[in-house]
Amino acid sequence: MVRAPAAATALVRRTADRARRALPTLGALGALGRRRARRSRAVPELAARPNPYVRALGLLSVVLLGAWLGLLVVGNVRVPVGPMNTTMTLRPSLTGGTKINVSPLGALELASHRAPLRLDVDVDQLDPDRAQALVDHPERLSGLQDEVARDVEDGTIDLAVRSCIAVVVGATALGLGVYRRPRRALAAGGLALALLAASGATAFATWNPNSVLEPKYSGLLSSAPSLVGNARNIVSEFDIYQKELARLVTNVTKLYDVTSTLPAYEPDPTTIRVLHVSDIHLNPASWKIIASLVKQYSINVIVDSGDTMDHGTAAENGFLDPVPDLGAPYVWVRGNHDSRLTQSYLERMKNVHVLDDGRAVSVAGLRFAGIGDPQFTPDRAVAPGGDAAEDLAGARLASALRDQRAAGTPADVAIVHEPAAARGTDGVVPLVLSGHLHHEEMEVMKYGTRLRVEGSTGGSGLRAVEGTYPDPIEASVLYFDRDTRHLQAWDEIKLGGLGLTSAEVSRHLPKENQPGATPSPSPAGTAR
Repeated sequence: MVRAPAAATALVRRTADRARRALPTLGALGALGRRRARRSRAVPELAARPNPYVRALGLLSVVLLGAWLGLLVVGNVRVPVGPMNTTMTLRPSLTGGTKINVSPLGALELASHRAPLRLDVDVDQLDPDRAQALVDHPERLSGLQDEVARDVEDGTIDLAVRSCIAVVVGATALGLGVYRRPRRALAAGGLALALLAASGATAFATWNPNSVLEPKYSGLLSSAPSLVGNARNIVSEFDIYQKELARLVTNVTKLYDVTSTLPAYEPDPTTIRVLHVSDIHLNPASWKIIASLVKQYSINVIVDSGDTMDHGTAAENGFLDPVPDLGAPYVWVRGNHDSRLTQSYLERMKNVHVLDDGRAVSVAGLRFAGIGDPQFTPDRAVAPGGDAAEDLAGARLASALRDQRAAGTPADVAIVHEPAAARGTDGVVPLVLSGHLHHEEMEVMKYGTRLRVEGSTGGSGLRAVEGTYPDPIEASVLYFDRDTRHLQAWDEIKLGGLGLTSAEVSRHLPKENQPGATPSPSPAGTAR
């Protein structure tokens, strides 16, 4: 066995003792190092605080999106305004203003205020019960304007309250979903309410009542300025317009009542009765008036000398749907406000006879020939061809009439729209019917042809309030002898225009049919 030197043994023992004494110190240093390491890892986490501008932008985004969703879901009110049902809504907008939607005609925009909110008003429908109540109680008409003002005021207050609730609820709900903290959600709702209040104050401060003088139109209403005249003229004569427009909603029902009391005429049972109408210009009351006259006067055939429409667009075609059900065959020629689309639509209808290019048709014992207006000028400021185009159309119709006479099938009545075109038929047909002028005229031309110009059966349509007084609604009943096909008499029917309830019927006889008169010869070649 080898013995280690005593000095080496003593060295080993001293080293071991020092190691045992150092272990607690190393353990403490290790624990301290681990704590420092944990603190060093935690410090960067505390330092990465969000940018306050980013947090504010996020909150604002939540508020705006939540408020918009709230308005979209529940921020509208249905408001009865007089006899009309409307829907009012607030919408976010960069320019503000008011938009009035009149379906299906289009929209009207007013720069009524500058704020980040736009007021949308949708005119939904006319309530027939409330309109009829106005007719049954005409004393209410005097207070109609005040009633409409109160309805609009009540609707606006209701809309404001509902909008406040909508934006607060919308912003609060979205804030709660995003932040999951009630305090942050309530802050979002409060901020939304503050923004809405600020927008309302801005709208009030920038309110411009004169915006009605410079409206912006879209859709079919885009031609409204050319139809109703200068807006400033309307405002300057508002005392007249408000009286007529306030009664607009009752006009149709009143006219129905008027036509039911028209004096009846009992002609000879063999007499052919023709109802001449013209220039309806999209007045829906005209169909009821025509149907009433057809029934009351036992009309055999209706002649429409054009301008049934206003712009001739496809959107207007539905206006013509009542024509087949008026109670009598319908003979029609195109006016300068009727397009080829209008003509094609009518050509597909039963009981309707569209005449053009001198085409002739026999209806109810009379033979009619006609030509459509060569000009399509829905904007009355435009006159592409003028009288030269009308003269050429009249010459074409006269040529067709001569051909028909040579073939042994002469026409009894010619139909045009513009009276200028009618003059070309003088001497080749006993009677020519026209319209266009919006007032009635009758004359015997140089070679014996009688020219009958009808007034506006639509009361000039949208033009009814251009003048000081609304245009009357006019139509005529023509009586023909069944054997000779000659005009025996005619009744001029004139109804009070917009908002009026007067009715006038006057009987007229040709000079040759008056007592003691000598019958005048018909235009050469037209006798059978």
